[in-house]
Amino acid sequence: MSVVTVQLGQCGNQVGQQLFDTLCSDAALGHKRTYRAASCERFFHQTAHGELVARAVLIDMEPKVVKQSLAIAAKSGRWSYQDASCFSQKQGSGNNWANGFCVHGPRHREKVEDLLRREAERCDRLAGFLALMSVAGGTGSGVGTYVTQCLRDNYPKSFTVNHLTWPYMTGEVIVQNYNSVLTLAHLYRLSDAILVHENDTLHRICSQLLHIRDISFSDINKVIAHQLGSVLQPALTADSYGVSSRNPLGELVSGLVCHPEYKLLSVSTIPQMPSSSLAYSTFSWPLLLKHLRQMLISNTKMEEGIDWQVQPPSASERTRSLTGSSFNTSLANLLILRGKDVFSAETGDFEDGALYTSWLPPQEAFSTWKSPVPFNKYEKSATLVSNSQALLKALDNMVGKAWNMFAARAYIHQYTKFGISEEDFLDGFTSLEQIISSYDGLK
Repeated sequence: MSVVTVQLGQCGNQVGQQLFDTLCSDAALGHKRTYRAASCERFFHQTAHGELVARAVLIDMEPKVVKQSLAIAAKSGRWSYQDASCFSQKQGSGNNWANGFCVHGPRHREKVEDLLRREAERCDRLAGFLALMSVAGGTGSGVGTYVTQCLRDNYPKSFTVNHLTWPYMTGEVIVQNYNSVLTLAHLYRLSDAILVHENDTLHRICSQLLHIRDISFSDINKVIAHQLGSVLQPALTADSYGVSSRNPLGELVSGLVCHPEYKLLSVSTIPQMPSSSLAYSTFSWPLLLKHLRQMLISNTKMEEGIDWQVQPPSASERTRSLTGSSFNTSLANLLILRGKDVFSAETGDFEDGALYTSWLPPQEAFSTWKSPVPFNKYEKSATLVSNSQALLKALDNMVGKAWNMFAARAYIHQYTKFGISEEDFLDGFTSLEQIISSYDGLK
Protein backbone atom coordinates (compact mmCIF):
# COMPACT_ATOMS: atom_id res chain seq x y z
CA MET A 1 0.00 0.00 0.00
CA SER A 2 1.16 3.51 -0.81
CA VAL A 3 1.61 6.57 1.39
CA VAL A 4 0.96 10.06 0.05
CA THR A 5 3.21 12.59 1.77
CA VAL A 6 1.98 16.17 2.10
CA GLN A 7 4.81 18.68 2.56
CA LEU A 8 3.59 21.89 4.17
CA GLY A 9 5.49 25.12 4.60
CA GLN A 10 9.24 25.66 4.64
CA CYS A 11 10.00 23.08 7.32
CA GLY A 12 7.67 20.43 5.92
CA ASN A 13 9.11 20.72 2.43
CA GLN A 14 12.70 20.57 3.61
CA VAL A 15 12.03 17.58 5.88
CA GLY A 16 10.10 15.85 3.09
CA GLN A 17 12.86 16.28 0.54
CA GLN A 18 15.41 14.80 2.97
CA LEU A 19 13.05 11.97 3.92
CA PHE A 20 12.53 10.87 0.31
CA ASP A 21 16.28 11.06 -0.30
CA THR A 22 16.91 8.83 2.73
CA LEU A 23 14.21 6.34 1.71
CA CYS A 24 15.52 6.13 -1.85
CA SER A 25 19.14 5.71 -0.75
CA ASP A 26 18.23 3.04 1.78
CA ALA A 27 16.12 1.09 -0.72
CA ALA A 28 19.02 1.10 -3.17
CA LEU A 29 21.26 -0.41 -0.46
CA GLY A 30 18.74 -3.14 0.40
CA HIS A 31 19.98 -6.66 -0.26
CA LYS A 32 16.54 -8.07 -0.97
CA ARG A 33 14.70 -7.29 -4.20
CA THR A 34 11.37 -7.63 -2.41
CA TYR A 35 12.45 -4.97 0.10
CA ARG A 36 13.39 -2.51 -2.66
CA ALA A 37 10.15 -3.18 -4.52
CA ALA A 38 8.00 -2.75 -1.40
CA SER A 39 9.77 0.48 -0.45
CA CYS A 40 9.43 1.97 -3.92
CA GLU A 41 5.74 1.02 -4.18
CA ARG A 42 5.08 2.60 -0.80
CA PHE A 43 6.72 5.98 -1.46
CA PHE A 44 7.26 6.37 -5.22
CA HIS A 45 5.51 5.72 -8.50
CA GLN A 46 7.45 4.93 -11.65
CA THR A 47 7.29 6.64 -15.02
CA ALA A 48 7.19 4.70 -18.31
CA HIS A 49 11.00 5.02 -18.34
CA GLY A 50 11.36 3.53 -14.86
CA GLU A 51 12.16 6.82 -13.12
CA LEU A 52 11.08 7.17 -9.48
CA VAL A 53 8.69 10.02 -8.69
CA ALA A 54 7.79 10.78 -5.08
CA ARG A 55 4.18 10.27 -4.00
CA ALA A 56 4.02 13.78 -2.59
CA VAL A 57 2.18 17.07 -2.72
CA LEU A 58 4.30 20.17 -2.00
CA ILE A 59 2.49 23.20 -0.56
CA ASP A 60 3.86 26.57 0.54
CA MET A 61 2.65 30.13 0.30
CA GLU A 62 6.04 31.23 -1.00
CA PRO A 63 7.74 29.56 -4.00
CA LYS A 64 11.40 29.53 -2.90
CA VAL A 65 11.54 26.36 -0.83
CA VAL A 66 9.29 24.41 -3.21
CA LYS A 67 11.58 25.29 -6.13
CA GLN A 68 14.63 24.31 -4.07
CA SER A 69 13.07 20.95 -3.19
CA LEU A 70 12.31 20.24 -6.84
CA ALA A 71 15.84 21.16 -7.90
CA ILE A 72 17.61 19.14 -5.19
CA ALA A 73 15.52 16.05 -5.92
CA ALA A 74 16.12 16.28 -9.67
CA LYS A 75 19.85 16.84 -9.13
CA SER A 76 20.11 13.59 -7.14
CA GLY A 77 19.56 11.61 -10.35
CA ARG A 78 17.80 8.87 -8.35
CA TRP A 79 14.31 10.31 -7.87
CA SER A 80 12.29 13.44 -8.47
CA TYR A 81 9.07 15.26 -7.63
CA GLN A 82 6.29 15.79 -10.11
CA ASP A 83 6.10 19.47 -11.00
CA ALA A 84 2.32 19.29 -11.33
CA SER A 85 2.01 18.19 -7.68
CA CYS A 86 3.26 21.50 -6.30
CA PHE A 87 1.35 24.56 -5.12
CA SER A 88 2.83 27.88 -4.07
CA GLN A 89 1.96 31.56 -3.99
CA LYS A 90 3.94 34.77 -3.70
CA GLN A 91 2.73 35.82 -0.25
CA GLY A 92 3.46 33.96 2.99
CA SER A 93 1.41 33.66 6.16
CA GLY A 94 3.58 36.02 8.21
CA ASN A 95 4.19 33.46 10.99
CA ASN A 96 0.50 33.80 11.84
CA TRP A 97 -1.59 30.63 12.30
CA ALA A 98 -4.83 32.54 11.76
CA ASN A 99 -3.63 33.93 8.43
CA GLY A 100 -2.77 30.44 7.23
CA PHE A 101 -5.86 28.69 8.57
CA CYS A 102 -8.54 31.33 7.98
CA VAL A 103 -7.24 33.05 4.83
CA HIS A 104 -4.78 31.07 2.71
CA GLY A 105 -6.31 27.66 3.42
CA PRO A 106 -9.90 28.45 2.37
CA ARG A 107 -8.75 30.67 -0.50
CA HIS A 108 -6.79 27.88 -2.17
CA ARG A 109 -8.79 24.87 -1.00
CA GLU A 110 -10.06 23.81 -4.41
CA LYS A 111 -6.61 23.76 -6.03
CA VAL A 112 -4.99 21.95 -3.10
CA GLU A 113 -7.75 19.34 -2.92
CA ASP A 114 -7.35 18.70 -6.63
CA LEU A 115 -3.61 18.03 -6.18
CA LEU A 116 -4.32 15.68 -3.26
CA ARG A 117 -7.00 13.84 -5.23
CA ARG A 118 -4.76 13.31 -8.26
CA GLU A 119 -1.91 12.01 -6.10
CA ALA A 120 -4.24 9.67 -4.23
CA GLU A 121 -5.65 8.32 -7.49
CA ARG A 122 -2.14 7.38 -8.64
CA CYS A 123 -2.03 4.82 -5.82
CA ASP A 124 -3.31 1.34 -6.55
CA ARG A 125 -3.95 0.96 -2.82
CA LEU A 126 -3.90 4.06 -0.63
CA ALA A 127 -2.54 3.49 2.88
CA GLY A 128 -3.13 7.06 3.98
CA PHE A 129 -1.51 10.48 4.25
CA LEU A 130 1.61 11.63 6.08
CA ALA A 131 1.52 15.41 6.63
CA LEU A 132 4.89 17.02 7.39
CA MET A 133 4.75 20.44 9.04
CA SER A 134 6.10 22.67 11.78
CA VAL A 135 4.07 24.25 14.56
CA ALA A 136 5.97 27.53 14.96
CA GLY A 137 5.25 29.49 11.77
CA GLY A 138 2.13 30.37 9.83
CA THR A 139 1.96 28.26 6.67
CA GLY A 140 3.14 24.94 8.08
CA SER A 141 0.95 25.25 11.15
CA GLY A 142 -2.07 27.18 9.86
CA VAL A 143 -2.35 25.95 6.28
CA GLY A 144 -1.14 22.55 7.45
CA THR A 145 -4.01 22.29 9.92
CA TYR A 146 -6.49 23.41 7.28
CA VAL A 147 -5.20 20.85 4.77
CA THR A 148 -5.46 18.15 7.46
CA GLN A 149 -9.09 19.15 7.90
CA CYS A 150 -9.59 18.77 4.14
CA LEU A 151 -8.04 15.29 4.26
CA ARG A 152 -10.36 14.28 7.06
CA ASP A 153 -13.39 15.62 5.16
CA ASN A 154 -12.50 14.02 1.82
CA TYR A 155 -10.84 10.79 2.97
CA PRO A 156 -12.63 9.90 6.23
CA LYS A 157 -11.70 6.22 5.99
CA SER A 158 -8.00 6.79 5.25
CA PHE A 159 -5.39 7.18 7.95
CA THR A 160 -3.91 10.64 8.46
CA VAL A 161 -0.72 10.96 10.51
CA ASN A 162 0.82 14.37 11.16
CA HIS A 163 4.52 14.81 11.77
CA LEU A 164 5.27 17.99 13.72
CA THR A 165 8.62 19.69 14.13
CA TRP A 166 8.58 21.39 17.53
CA PRO A 167 10.46 24.72 17.75
CA TYR A 168 13.39 25.49 20.03
CA MET A 169 12.21 26.34 23.53
CA THR A 170 14.36 29.49 23.46
CA GLY A 171 12.20 30.71 20.60
CA GLU A 172 12.27 30.97 16.83
CA VAL A 173 9.15 33.13 16.39
CA ILE A 174 7.70 35.44 19.05
CA VAL A 175 4.21 33.96 18.65
CA GLN A 176 5.32 30.35 18.22
CA ASN A 177 3.51 29.23 21.37
CA TYR A 178 0.21 30.69 20.13
CA ASN A 179 0.69 28.90 16.80
CA SER A 180 1.56 25.66 18.59
CA VAL A 181 -1.51 25.78 20.86
CA LEU A 182 -3.88 26.39 17.97
CA THR A 183 -2.23 23.72 15.81
CA LEU A 184 -2.27 20.97 18.43
CA ALA A 185 -5.77 21.74 19.68
CA HIS A 186 -7.17 21.40 16.15
CA LEU A 187 -5.04 18.43 15.06
CA TYR A 188 -6.13 16.44 18.09
CA ARG A 189 -9.62 16.40 16.62
CA LEU A 190 -8.47 15.71 13.05
CA SER A 191 -5.42 13.47 13.05
CA ASP A 192 -5.18 9.75 13.82
CA ALA A 193 -1.72 10.17 15.35
CA ILE A 194 0.76 13.01 15.89
CA LEU A 195 4.48 12.23 15.63
CA VAL A 196 6.66 14.89 17.25
CA HIS A 197 10.33 15.79 16.89
CA GLU A 198 11.74 18.52 19.12
CA ASN A 199 14.40 20.82 17.67
CA ASP A 200 16.23 21.03 21.01
CA THR A 201 16.62 17.25 21.12
CA LEU A 202 17.64 17.06 17.47
CA HIS A 203 20.23 19.78 18.03
CA ARG A 204 21.78 17.79 20.91
CA ILE A 205 21.92 14.66 18.73
CA CYS A 206 23.75 16.59 16.02
CA SER A 207 26.20 18.08 18.52
CA GLN A 208 26.86 15.25 20.96
CA LEU A 209 26.37 12.13 18.83
CA LEU A 210 27.16 13.23 15.28
CA HIS A 211 29.84 15.73 16.36
CA ILE A 212 28.68 18.47 14.00
CA ARG A 213 30.13 21.86 14.91
CA ASP A 214 28.11 24.36 12.90
CA ILE A 215 24.66 22.78 13.03
CA SER A 216 22.24 23.76 10.27
CA PHE A 217 18.57 22.95 9.72
CA SER A 218 19.75 20.58 6.99
CA ASP A 219 21.65 18.57 9.62
CA ILE A 220 18.58 18.49 11.84
CA ASN A 221 16.37 17.42 8.93
CA LYS A 222 18.71 14.50 8.20
CA VAL A 223 18.22 13.23 11.76
CA ILE A 224 14.43 13.50 11.38
CA ALA A 225 14.59 11.71 8.02
CA HIS A 226 16.73 8.91 9.46
CA GLN A 227 14.35 8.32 12.36
CA LEU A 228 11.18 8.61 10.26
CA GLY A 229 12.65 6.37 7.56
CA SER A 230 13.46 3.70 10.12
CA VAL A 231 9.78 3.69 11.08
CA LEU A 232 8.29 3.80 7.57
CA GLN A 233 10.42 1.36 5.59
CA PRO A 234 9.01 -2.18 5.10
CA ALA A 235 9.32 -4.58 8.02
CA LEU A 236 7.82 -7.85 9.19
CA THR A 237 5.08 -7.66 11.77
CA ALA A 238 5.88 -11.04 13.32
CA ASP A 239 8.97 -12.57 14.93
CA SER A 240 9.59 -14.79 11.94
CA TYR A 241 9.62 -14.54 8.19
CA GLY A 242 5.97 -13.68 7.83
CA VAL A 243 3.87 -10.94 6.36
CA SER A 244 5.46 -7.56 5.75
CA SER A 245 3.70 -4.54 7.17
CA ARG A 246 1.16 -3.58 4.50
CA ASN A 247 0.01 -0.28 5.91
CA PRO A 248 2.67 1.44 8.06
CA LEU A 249 0.34 4.28 9.02
CA GLY A 250 -2.61 2.06 9.88
CA GLU A 251 -0.54 -0.39 11.90
CA LEU A 252 1.25 2.47 13.65
CA VAL A 253 -2.10 3.95 14.71
CA SER A 254 -3.73 0.65 15.65
CA GLY A 255 -0.72 -0.39 17.74
CA LEU A 256 -0.10 2.89 19.55
CA VAL A 257 -3.23 5.04 19.64
CA CYS A 258 -5.75 2.99 21.59
CA HIS A 259 -7.64 6.01 22.98
CA PRO A 260 -8.44 9.37 21.33
CA GLU A 261 -7.10 11.26 24.35
CA TYR A 262 -3.59 9.91 23.72
CA LYS A 263 -2.21 10.68 20.25
CA LEU A 264 1.26 12.12 20.88
CA LEU A 265 4.09 9.86 19.68
CA SER A 266 7.83 10.32 20.17
CA VAL A 267 10.68 8.54 18.37
CA SER A 268 14.04 7.29 19.66
CA THR A 269 16.68 5.58 17.54
CA ILE A 270 19.85 3.76 18.51
CA PRO A 271 22.69 3.86 17.48
CA GLN A 272 23.31 7.29 15.96
CA MET A 273 26.83 8.20 14.97
CA PRO A 274 28.85 9.88 12.21
CA SER A 275 28.91 7.85 9.00
CA SER A 276 32.73 7.80 9.15
CA SER A 277 32.53 5.74 12.36
CA LEU A 278 30.14 3.05 11.15
CA ALA A 279 32.80 0.86 9.54
CA TYR A 280 34.70 0.65 12.84
CA SER A 281 31.73 -0.06 15.12
CA THR A 282 30.00 -3.27 16.13
CA PHE A 283 26.77 -3.63 18.03
CA SER A 284 24.97 -6.43 19.87
CA TRP A 285 21.20 -6.67 20.23
CA PRO A 286 21.26 -7.17 24.03
CA LEU A 287 23.28 -3.98 24.55
CA LEU A 288 21.26 -1.90 22.08
CA LEU A 289 17.96 -2.98 23.60
CA LYS A 290 19.17 -2.50 27.17
CA HIS A 291 20.16 1.09 26.40
CA LEU A 292 17.01 1.81 24.42
CA ARG A 293 14.81 0.56 27.27
CA GLN A 294 16.58 2.81 29.74
CA MET A 295 16.29 5.72 27.32
CA LEU A 296 12.55 5.10 27.34
CA ILE A 297 11.99 4.98 31.08
CA SER A 298 14.36 7.88 31.87
CA ASN A 299 12.96 9.92 28.95
CA THR A 300 16.10 10.72 27.01
CA LYS A 301 16.60 10.47 23.25
CA MET A 302 20.35 9.75 23.43
CA GLU A 303 22.60 7.16 25.04
CA GLU A 304 24.58 10.04 26.49
CA GLY A 305 22.41 11.32 29.28
CA ILE A 306 20.77 8.03 30.24
CA ASP A 307 19.83 8.08 33.92
CA TRP A 308 20.44 4.53 35.10
CA GLN A 309 19.02 5.37 38.52
CA VAL A 310 15.47 5.67 37.16
CA GLN A 311 13.57 2.41 37.54
CA PRO A 312 9.90 1.39 37.11
CA PRO A 313 7.77 2.17 40.19
CA SER A 314 6.64 -0.52 42.58
CA ALA A 315 2.99 -1.52 42.89
CA SER A 316 2.52 0.73 45.93
CA GLU A 317 4.05 3.70 44.13
CA ARG A 318 1.59 3.24 41.25
CA THR A 319 -1.26 4.10 43.58
CA ARG A 320 0.16 7.56 44.17
CA SER A 321 0.35 10.43 41.71
CA LEU A 322 3.46 10.36 39.56
CA THR A 323 3.47 14.12 38.99
CA GLY A 324 7.09 15.22 39.16
CA SER A 325 8.36 11.65 38.86
CA SER A 326 11.35 11.12 36.57
CA PHE A 327 9.95 7.80 35.39
CA ASN A 328 8.34 7.93 31.94
CA THR A 329 5.16 5.81 31.98
CA SER A 330 4.06 4.42 28.61
CA LEU A 331 0.62 3.80 27.22
CA ALA A 332 1.97 1.79 24.26
CA ASN A 333 5.29 1.16 22.49
CA LEU A 334 6.31 -0.07 19.06
CA LEU A 335 9.84 -1.47 18.71
CA ILE A 336 11.30 -1.68 15.19
CA LEU A 337 14.48 -3.72 14.74
CA ARG A 338 16.49 -3.81 11.52
CA GLY A 339 19.67 -5.60 10.54
CA LYS A 340 21.82 -8.65 11.04
CA ASP A 341 20.54 -11.53 13.22
CA VAL A 342 17.38 -9.55 13.94
CA PHE A 343 15.26 -12.62 14.66
CA SER A 344 17.55 -13.61 17.53
CA ALA A 345 16.92 -10.33 19.37
CA GLU A 346 15.09 -10.82 22.67
CA THR A 347 12.54 -8.08 23.36
CA GLY A 348 11.01 -9.42 26.59
CA ASP A 349 12.23 -6.50 28.71
CA PHE A 350 9.90 -4.20 26.76
CA GLU A 351 6.95 -6.40 27.73
CA ASP A 352 7.43 -5.62 31.43
CA GLY A 353 4.06 -4.51 32.78
CA ALA A 354 5.79 -2.00 35.08
CA LEU A 355 6.59 0.15 32.03
CA TYR A 356 2.94 0.64 31.15
CA THR A 357 -0.23 2.09 32.51
CA SER A 358 -2.16 -0.36 34.66
CA TRP A 359 -5.33 -0.28 32.55
CA LEU A 360 -3.83 -1.81 29.39
CA PRO A 361 -2.30 -5.33 29.36
CA PRO A 362 1.39 -5.37 28.25
CA GLN A 363 0.64 -7.85 25.47
CA GLU A 364 -1.69 -5.25 23.93
CA ALA A 365 0.53 -2.27 24.74
CA PHE A 366 3.71 -3.58 23.09
CA SER A 367 4.35 -4.62 19.48
CA THR A 368 7.41 -5.38 17.38
CA TRP A 369 8.37 -5.06 13.73
CA LYS A 370 11.53 -6.69 12.39
CA SER A 371 13.49 -6.59 9.15
CA PRO A 372 16.70 -8.53 8.35
CA VAL A 373 17.67 -5.73 5.95
CA PRO A 374 20.08 -3.20 7.55
CA PHE A 375 18.80 0.37 7.53
CA ASN A 376 20.71 3.35 6.14
CA LYS A 377 24.15 1.67 6.42
CA TYR A 378 23.71 0.61 10.08
CA GLU A 379 24.43 -3.10 10.54
CA LYS A 380 21.96 -3.19 13.44
CA SER A 381 19.54 -0.47 14.50
CA ALA A 382 16.56 -0.18 16.83
CA THR A 383 13.81 2.46 16.78
CA LEU A 384 11.17 2.94 19.44
CA VAL A 385 7.94 4.80 18.73
CA SER A 386 6.37 5.57 22.07
CA ASN A 387 3.00 6.85 23.23
CA SER A 388 4.11 7.94 26.68
CA GLN A 389 4.71 10.90 28.96
CA ALA A 390 7.83 11.80 26.96
CA LEU A 391 6.32 15.01 25.53
CA LEU A 392 4.45 16.07 28.68
CA LYS A 393 7.06 18.55 29.92
CA ALA A 394 7.47 20.27 26.53
CA LEU A 395 3.71 20.49 26.05
CA ASP A 396 3.14 21.91 29.53
CA ASN A 397 5.94 24.46 28.99
CA MET A 398 4.47 25.59 25.67
CA VAL A 399 0.95 25.97 27.03
CA GLY A 400 2.24 27.89 30.04
CA LYS A 401 4.15 30.38 27.93
CA ALA A 402 1.22 30.86 25.57
CA TRP A 403 -1.16 31.42 28.48
CA ASN A 404 1.12 34.07 30.02
CA MET A 405 1.14 35.95 26.72
CA PHE A 406 -2.61 35.57 26.36
CA ALA A 407 -3.22 36.85 29.90
CA ALA A 408 -1.27 39.98 28.96
CA ARG A 409 -3.25 40.22 25.68
CA ALA A 410 0.03 40.25 23.77
CA TYR A 411 -0.35 40.03 19.96
CA ILE A 412 -3.98 38.89 20.22
CA HIS A 413 -5.05 41.53 17.71
CA GLN A 414 -2.87 39.88 15.03
CA TYR A 415 -5.11 36.81 15.25
CA THR A 416 -8.52 38.41 15.77
CA LYS A 417 -8.15 40.46 12.59
CA PHE A 418 -8.04 37.19 10.60
CA GLY A 419 -11.03 35.64 12.36
CA ILE A 420 -9.63 33.83 15.42
CA SER A 421 -11.43 35.02 18.54
CA GLU A 422 -10.35 35.00 22.16
CA GLU A 423 -12.87 32.18 22.68
CA ASP A 424 -10.95 30.12 20.12
CA PHE A 425 -7.80 30.58 22.17
CA LEU A 426 -9.62 29.60 25.37
CA ASP A 427 -11.00 26.48 23.67
CA GLY A 428 -7.47 25.58 22.61
CA PHE A 429 -6.08 26.03 26.12
CA THR A 430 -8.90 23.95 27.59
CA SER A 431 -8.28 21.15 25.09
CA LEU A 432 -4.53 21.00 25.71
CA GLU A 433 -4.86 21.27 29.48
CA GLN A 434 -7.10 18.20 29.34
CA ILE A 435 -4.48 16.36 27.28
CA ILE A 436 -1.77 17.35 29.77
CA SER A 437 -3.93 16.10 32.63
CA SER A 438 -4.56 12.80 30.85
CA TYR A 439 -0.87 12.11 30.21
CA ASP A 440 0.09 13.29 33.69
CA GLY A 441 -2.39 10.78 35.12
CA LEU A 442 -0.86 7.75 33.41
CA LYS A 443 0.06 5.28 36.14
